[in-house]
Amino acid sequence: MKNDIFNRDDLIHLVDTFYTKVQLNPRIGPIFTDVAKIDWSHHLPKMYDFWESILFGTATYKGNPMLTHFALNDKIGLKADEFNAWKLIFMETVDELFAGKNAETIKQKAQSIADLMDFKINAPKSKINIV
Repeated sequence: MKNDIFNRDDLIHLVDTFYTKVQLNPRIGPIFTDVAKIDWSHHLPKMYDFWESILFGTATYKGNPMLTHFALNDKIGLKADEFNAWKLIFMETVDELFAGKNAETIKQKAQSIADLMDFKINAPKSKINIV
């Protein structure tokens, strides 16, 4: 039987497992390694803080992931396919490792965050007519 996500150690296990899979993924792995040139020793602790803040409300994360993704989009052009691949890997990883209320919550939050980023990056820009 799988346990739920109860603490930071559980989040570290989730994040480490997830990003190992991301790096191996042919669609999005190169975005992280070749385009963004992620320093994993720096990035992973930020992600631990991010998810701890999101799931447990600890406010340990300091940063603006939207700005980071806008900058990355300027380099590569992120599309829905990349966000969908990220979501699929994330959901599969959570389901593989955990079960319970927090596991479901983190999947819902991840879905919402990824969908919002995709929308902000890829939604058609409406033209404002000033009269």
